[in-house]
Amino acid sequence: MVRIVSTRPGQAVNPTQVPEAFRRFFDAPDGGGQPEPRQASGSGFVVTDDGFILTNNHVVEGAEELTVYFPDRRYFSARIIGTDPFTDVAVIKVDAPQQLPHMSFGNSDELKVGEWILAIGNPGFGSSAQLDFTVTAGIISARGRGLGLLQRDLFEDPRYGEVASRWAIEDFIQTDAVINPGNSGGPMVNLRGQVVGINSAIASSTGVYQGYGFAIPINLVRRVMEDLVEFGHVQRPRLGVTIIGVSAEDAEVYGLPS
Repeated sequence: MVRIVSTRPGQAVNPTQVPEAFRRFFDAPDGGGQPEPRQASGSGFVVTDDGFILTNNHVVEGAEELTVYFPDRRYFSARIIGTDPFTDVAVIKVDAPQQLPHMSFGNSDELKVGEWILAIGNPGFGSSAQLDFTVTAGIISARGRGLGLLQRDLFEDPRYGEVASRWAIEDFIQTDAVINPGNSGGPMVNLRGQVVGINSAIASSTGVYQGYGFAIPINLVRRVMEDLVEFGHVQRPRLGVTIIGVSAEDAEVYGLPS
């Protein structure tokens, strides 16, 4: 398990909106300062001994720099291999001087409601301490949850919009294991230590844990990962068909029972 720190471009501050006495704190006394980069922290886990790491797309999206921290205090720069906003999966890679220990995959199709799992990650709470490499326990509450989170994010992103947002794939595993901001991208493991999901989202009105956490099933993640590693993007076939309700006339024409 690793902690991933992403550095993104900062947002420019309009000096006319800042009182003159405070403008020096924004490095823009005359409106010519550069915005400060922003840092965010998330989680991930190594899946091959040569340094491929799985995480969430939203952990690394838009990052100019990525730094990966290991439990033994080593850290390495990382590069993005590929991202998939339609499943919120990303693959990054570090070049370590020696082979890295990595996690093994389980079979998320075999998960059962009530089964015990562990969620591992690096929860953080704003200005308070980062609780690196935290483990929480819980059970599988449900499978196949569709939350509309990815659809909403894609719909609001000008790069995608209404049509592309329909292509999002949501098949979340629901758990009551504690998941908080910073846990995103960390592994959900079964009691055999096998990864069965990627911790990705919470249902909360406060932004922190309120009883519901969600993970992407690892069987879906593996299919996405294979394409990202080989092609840099996911190759998906698309059928030009639309599903509609069957009218009484349709039923008569096609001889349907109802």
